[in-house]
Amino acid sequence: MSPLQLRYAPASPFVRKVLVFAHETGLAERIELAPADVWAPDSDILRDNPLGKVPALIGPDGTFIGSTLCCEYLDSLHDGPHRIPVNPAERWPMLQLHALADGIMEAAVAYVIERLRRPPAFVYGGYLDRQASKISCTLDAIEIGVSAFRELVDLATITLACALGYLDFRLPQLEWRRGRPELAQWETAFSARPSLMATLPHL
Repeated sequence: MSPLQLRYAPASPFVRKVLVFAHETGLAERIELAPADVWAPDSDILRDNPLGKVPALIGPDGTFIGSTLCCEYLDSLHDGPHRIPVNPAERWPMLQLHALADGIMEAAVAYVIERLRRPPAFVYGGYLDRQASKISCTLDAIEIGVSAFRELVDLATITLACALGYLDFRLPQLEWRRGRPELAQWETAFSARPSLMATLPHL
């Protein structure tokens, strides 16, 4: 089988989402990791993704940008159980949870960029508060429905686990577990999966 190359940054939750998905579908060994510093003035990431972001997955069928599209492509390459359901009864609830989990990651990354990449004198506290509020409200909504996905391993739960892991990694001050015992219990169990243990974020 043809190899795949993943442009990645080790701290990105979106990259981790793709890597966890690859482990869960048995494709991790096919992936060659190619680092990309998207903040470097001379970064070559634009060669593979004109948006200047990671992840970008390069394979025999072209280049796939964005974590969700990367996972869609990976799900087409294996013979095991699909992690992105086709049956509408399973697909729509999965995609609804995925949208929430992906939104948490987007808000968390926006928070981190504002705080770490902007000169301290220009960091806008109101913007940080808005991102933190998005994260908190979304986690509260997810807490209510944990029982619906507790036993599932799919794109949505993979994304959620990576989002929560990123909050622990970059934004521990948000204390996301406080007041959310069901979600905290689920995360403890899910994060013990080999795919999550093999892809811990780092700088």
